[in-house]
Amino acid sequence: MSFFLEFVRNPLTVAAVAPSSLALAEVVTAAVPRTGAPVVVELGPGTGAFTEVVQRRLAGRGQHIAVEVIPRFAERLAARYPAVDVVQADAADLGTVLAARGISRADVVVSGLPWAAFAAGRQRDVLSAVLAALPPHGVFTTFAYVQTRWAPPARRLLRSLRSRFDEVMISRTVWANVPPALVYVCRRPDTAPSARLEPAGSGLAGHA
Repeated sequence: MSFFLEFVRNPLTVAAVAPSSLALAEVVTAAVPRTGAPVVVELGPGTGAFTEVVQRRLAGRGQHIAVEVIPRFAERLAARYPAVDVVQADAADLGTVLAARGISRADVVVSGLPWAAFAAGRQRDVLSAVLAALPPHGVFTTFAYVQTRWAPPARRLLRSLRSRFDEVMISRTVWANVPPALVYVCRRPDTAPSARLEPAGSGLAGHA
């Protein structure tokens, strides 16, 4: 209910009427290593659908930073997951968030952001911040709803991902989600300047 109410208040920020399902969370977070001490960044955690699974995979290891722009979500997330470093900030400011913690790179970035609600310039800024935060071995995961996959915004997002990552794998459809979704798993980021991203005047970004 809290998620739905936040959608009513901020439809362009939340852009979904219900949290992601456990089935989707398992696929999106599969890139989080079960060994070592990785730095995992979660963008747009909302009410914590992915957060819980990330914490389970980390099992007390590494560092988990959750960047949430909506104050209500950030406060509730911090109270529910004391082991997570919850930051109320804009995803485009990821570099600043990491620098404030003495971190230069994140091993995995997991996104629950509503890409379809972003203008092209906004999408470019956030994706540039993600790319700047990833080392050569870094992995970025996000998702798109099946019914919007072939719409111009979703196709634009996929083009941007493919232009900046050497490998973009698309999962099978996760039917146990409302609505059904696909997960993009992006590996080996291109660290070249952001000029190859979609230009700002090209419309809305894809939905995740």
